[in-house]
Amino acid sequence: MDLYNSLIKETRELTDKLPAQVWDYDPKAVWPSNSSSELVLQKYAAYELGASGKGSANYVLFTSNEELGGKDQVILCGKDLKDIKSDCDFARIVILRIGVLDDDDEAVYRTLRDIEFAKYHVYPQGYMVRISPESYREQVRVSKEAVKKGISFKALGMNYIQAYKQDPNVISATVIFLTDPAADYSALKALAKKSADVTGTLTHIFEGLPTDCSVCALKDICDEVEGMKELHFGVGDKGTDHKH
Repeated sequence: MDLYNSLIKETRELTDKLPAQVWDYDPKAVWPSNSSSELVLQKYAAYELGASGKGSANYVLFTSNEELGGKDQVILCGKDLKDIKSDCDFARIVILRIGVLDDDDEAVYRTLRDIEFAKYHVYPQGYMVRISPESYREQVRVSKEAVKKGISFKALGMNYIQAYKQDPNVISATVIFLTDPAADYSALKALAKKSADVTGTLTHIFEGLPTDCSVCALKDICDEVEGMKELHFGVGDKGTDHKH
């Protein structure tokens, strides 16, 4: 799975230049979880991450490349939760290294979607997440009680890694949190859109896109993402002639 590799490289170029704290995965260090999403009312909130008017981005990237996939770790660029005093910028990016998937292309796509949806099943106590796929943002309301109890990005990252690694296809998971005001949140949001475009293009390919590039609405993303056009025509070869 190399379709997202260029996006991983661009993401790391943006994050690697920022000061960071790094923690290796420790399943014993997870933050306590609820069985479902917790409602944190405004009056009980310490602050919001990625609030309206603040920079925000959220996306998941896949790779089979060992070097790009990294290892099970949490990376924080910016202040930790105990040090944040008011609403601030926020991004959460996940890079997943997956094994070689031998199923047919549509089954591979569905596997990727199942893995990605793990993020909707993480319910840390005192940490209310609102994800907006249409705007590629993630907004989080953190309770005063959770801050008082010592909630941290290190612990939260462990929760996410644990959730992703429940899927046997996931070899490693790197979770990157950003609160640093120096981060380029506009560029990260643009990468989030590109990631969504890649996934969306996969959807359309398996639904039967035209294989004549001159009339295909997704020609731009196929041209930009290495391997996408080959996948498209590979699907088309199953019963449709294509034109270059």
